[in-house]
Amino acid sequence: MPEILLEMKNIQKYFAGVHALDDVSISINAGEVHALVGENGAGKSTLMKILSGIYQKDGGSIIYKGQEVEISSPLEAQIMGITMIHQELNLMPHLTVAENIFIGREPTRGIFVDDTKSNKMAKELLESLNIDIDPTVRVNTLSIAKQQMVEIAKALSFENTSLLIMDEPTAALTEGEIQDLFKMIRDLRAQGKSIIYISHRLEELPQIADRVTVLRDGQYIDTLNIEDATRQKIISMMVGREIYYDPKEKSNVPEDAPVILEVRNLVANNVKNVSFKLRKGEILGFAGLMGAGRTETMRAIFGADPLASGEIYMNGEKVEIKSPYDAVSHGISYLSEDRRAFGLAIGLSVKENAVMASIEEFSSTLFMDDKKIADVTNEYVEKLSVKTPSINQLVRNLSGGNQQKLVVAKWLIKDSEIFIFDEPTRGIDVGAKSEIYDLMEQLVNEGKSIIMISSEIPELLRMSDRIVVMCEGRITGELDISEATQEKIMSYATMNM
Repeated sequence: MPEILLEMKNIQKYFAGVHALDDVSISINAGEVHALVGENGAGKSTLMKILSGIYQKDGGSIIYKGQEVEISSPLEAQIMGITMIHQELNLMPHLTVAENIFIGREPTRGIFVDDTKSNKMAKELLESLNIDIDPTVRVNTLSIAKQQMVEIAKALSFENTSLLIMDEPTAALTEGEIQDLFKMIRDLRAQGKSIIYISHRLEELPQIADRVTVLRDGQYIDTLNIEDATRQKIISMMVGREIYYDPKEKSNVPEDAPVILEVRNLVANNVKNVSFKLRKGEILGFAGLMGAGRTETMRAIFGADPLASGEIYMNGEKVEIKSPYDAVSHGISYLSEDRRAFGLAIGLSVKENAVMASIEEFSSTLFMDDKKIADVTNEYVEKLSVKTPSINQLVRNLSGGNQQKLVVAKWLIKDSEIFIFDEPTRGIDVGAKSEIYDLMEQLVNEGKSIIMISSEIPELLRMSDRIVVMCEGRITGELDISEATQEKIMSYATMNM
């Protein structure tokens, strides 16, 4: 029998009357990678925040290394050997790698911090983990992947660290960086460390996990050995229903559908002579590796970045788009890959965000029409199934999938004709993905047109009518969905490399 490192038994948690965790139990073996999955709002983060001391449980028990414990703060958890590495990294960007690793525990010489010793200790730690990072460089000069490695090194700088909690660790990494991270995780497992691995990317789990626990609606569903955990079985347990992701076999767009948007010879930041057409009622997918220029192309079309040269036509007429305001005026909306930074004001309410792009339609000379705002927000909250206790709820309290649907609602209220979706399902669960897909299909059925950037090839194959592939700022291929395959897309995506 494997040695049990941690047991969380019958955990309860309430927030303002909401039963966030209802009798949830989970056990973690020593030296295992244990995946924790579930839809947004299933209770994964709440459970882990209780384990890491950020939240206090309202019931149940935690047994760690054979002893029942109370964890009242993150520092207390860290002293016990439990550390959580959050999706939003908690490093101080203006400090060096060594300063971040040993912050608050700096070696001293007399009354002064001994930087030489700190750098030496950090170098030895990084080398022991096979991490090739100079401990003297500032963290803000490192890639996200390297910063994540620093977070892991910081966690392991505490000699008694036995359990690492990783929350969506691969969300912003390239495929090469993901494999580097997986190697490190395997090395840590070989050293006897335990890892709780939270991820929406179910395809990763067979590569890295030993067991998988599924939560749904704040309740424990089941724990499976990885060899028994098929993707479809996990999805069914997560959402309580079957969801299928079969590729689209043929385009739904008529051959004579009018061209609603044409881009000719576009040159901008990391964009080199890009030309393409978008038809009415079409989902045009954009594929490519990180840095291929897809987002830069769309930001230039939307007026967020300046054009060096090139022309944009809408319905056959040349248009000048020099700012997002111009784009919106022409019926173009842009849903950024970073919805929290560029799509929403998370400190404002649902209703304030919903009408943000069309605020002039709800105001007179002096006053806002609060009733009209409430009526239209409630209409779209219901239409898009946005889960919120009320339209006065702050957006920061919504799940990722519901935040994404609210961004869509904002542009639907504005009555856009063209939607640019940049990584529309990044960081949201399979159930919310399915709802976003249904929404996109509903939009094109109503005659809207969509450009979709995605790093997930199965997503492109499921949703697109055509797929444009970019590499190093250029279009290297274009495929009708009837002929598109993962192999062809990757061939075009690496053509210039």
